[in-house]
Amino acid sequence: MTTVTRSSRRSRQAVTISSVADAAGVSPMTVSHVLNGTKPVREATHAAVMKAVEELGYVPNAAARSLASARSTRIGIVYRNAQNAFLSAMLVGALNAAARAGVQIIIRKCDDLSASAAMEAVSGLVRSGANAILFAPPYNELLSGSAALAKLNVPMAAIACGRGLADMDTVGVDEKAAAQAMTEHLLDRGYKRIGFVMGASIHSGSKARFEGYGAALAARGIGIDPALIAMGDFSFESGLSAGSALLDLPEPPDAIFASNDDMAAGVILSAHRRGLSIPQHVAVAGFDDAPIAVKIWPPLTTVRQDVDLMAAQATDWLIQRHREDEGTAKAPLSQWVPYTIVLRESA
Repeated sequence: MTTVTRSSRRSRQAVTISSVADAAGVSPMTVSHVLNGTKPVREATHAAVMKAVEELGYVPNAAARSLASARSTRIGIVYRNAQNAFLSAMLVGALNAAARAGVQIIIRKCDDLSASAAMEAVSGLVRSGANAILFAPPYNELLSGSAALAKLNVPMAAIACGRGLADMDTVGVDEKAAAQAMTEHLLDRGYKRIGFVMGASIHSGSKARFEGYGAALAARGIGIDPALIAMGDFSFESGLSAGSALLDLPEPPDAIFASNDDMAAGVILSAHRRGLSIPQHVAVAGFDDAPIAVKIWPPLTTVRQDVDLMAAQATDWLIQRHREDEGTAKAPLSQWVPYTIVLRESA
């Protein structure tokens, strides 16, 4: 009977921070401290507040956020590896756009690449006051289309996405075309056995880049040799392992195209450890034009995708959407920005 009454009351009015406080037996200020991380609380208190949040389905509503912050926009970003050059470039673009508009960026770490962990991180950002979300891969595709994400009811955008998504704005490059152009460059330079290092399978960009590699080979009448394909996960360490596997083949490749620059740097180190000269013994190419591309020797030939430009554009869209009236919502936007083949000494 109590459950029915509670459900009926919740159906007529939104759950508020005071509702959470009453259910947890604490003050609204304590709930605020727990959700925003502004002041340490006892572990038992934190657990009681989070249990009440979960049971009541509390999400700060747009009206309450507007009254509390005069319609200020706070954009949440989930990240995995703080040392990742992609994240650094993304933050630069987002922060520059946010500074121009006078809005705030909130970040939250999520090392677990499962949909449930990613959803919890995003929900935590919203509970902490984020009223728009900017996604980096692979979180966008892990969560796109989920009912839990839709319930957050905040604007969302994703960068470096190889395809448009139905529930968020997307900004990226044509990754298939870019990878095809890089492979064609290697073929034009006379390389015939071109190895390829795959990225993490949960990234749509991994598939698109592999398709571009295959399309370039097919256009020259060359089939894909499975022995020349090595698996990676976009990390330097996986590039090092992939490079070792490819270079230790009985007939190693004369060029290796890695799906990002961190893995390409690992391939180059693997070649150096074997006493191989680059590009005399093996050429190496990457994707991203991250800072590491010019910090290694030789400097890396790579595909440049302007991550900070993509992040700035997505941030501008989020700010605009948050400031729109509810009746003016638009269908998701999708934009491809230009890519560039950057030629350096490694190929």
